[in-house]
Amino acid sequence: MNTPSVVGIRLEALDFSYIEAVKTWAERLHWPFSEEADFALQLGAQGLQFVELCPAAAGPIRVDFVTGPVAHRRQFGGGSGQLIAKAVGIQPGIRPTVLDATAGLGRDAFVLAELGCTLTLIERQPIIAALLEDGMQRALGVAEVRPIIARMHLLYGNAITLMAAWQSEPPQVIYLDPMFPHRDKSALVKKEMRLFRPLVGDDDDAPELLQAALALASHRVVVKRPRKAPAIVGDQPSYSLEGKSSRFDIYPKKTLNVKAKLA
Repeated sequence: MNTPSVVGIRLEALDFSYIEAVKTWAERLHWPFSEEADFALQLGAQGLQFVELCPAAAGPIRVDFVTGPVAHRRQFGGGSGQLIAKAVGIQPGIRPTVLDATAGLGRDAFVLAELGCTLTLIERQPIIAALLEDGMQRALGVAEVRPIIARMHLLYGNAITLMAAWQSEPPQVIYLDPMFPHRDKSALVKKEMRLFRPLVGDDDDAPELLQAALALASHRVVVKRPRKAPAIVGDQPSYSLEGKSSRFDIYPKKTLNVKAKLA
């Protein structure tokens, strides 16, 4: 990863009742929080959120698996006909186990879990991982999405290191979406990229990430890229599935079939 400079972040409780919970997050995250800050990690009634502290700033970012765009995609997104579902190998009777090694805010992982896959998520940026964990915990309290979130397990840490030391059953599919200078025009993506890029930089270690994934995955590796972006340097994909703005590069190792499906 291209190491960004330490970003000044303030940790705030939006209500007196959240002060103790904020202290717990401060102890867990080990981030050098400061009152002199351009950003804030805030905790309130709607959960944990990240916001830029300037008059012209856009609204806060939080992980919401219950309402908004994620809920709309869950209800109207096309089910197993979605390109991401085809990319990871979802077919009748086949729901592969998936490691999302670059989880971010967990949207793609949620789509796959909603379709029946069991997911392990890895996120190495502490602030983003905290937002994701908070969103997952809040969603567990909603009966409609609880079974989906129950199929998602979050790990904090560097995916390359964690994959190299993997001790349990190898995931059938490893899914990668390394940070890239996205040109997506949507307001949501532009807002998130502007807020998060100072935290994460670009994933300059994407080639090493791909090699670690290829060494661990039992059946295939899938890499999400902007549609016109080059493939990750190194092993080249066998084929790609292309959408309007994104492309999925597929690195197959073994055919997914019903026998290979894990319970």
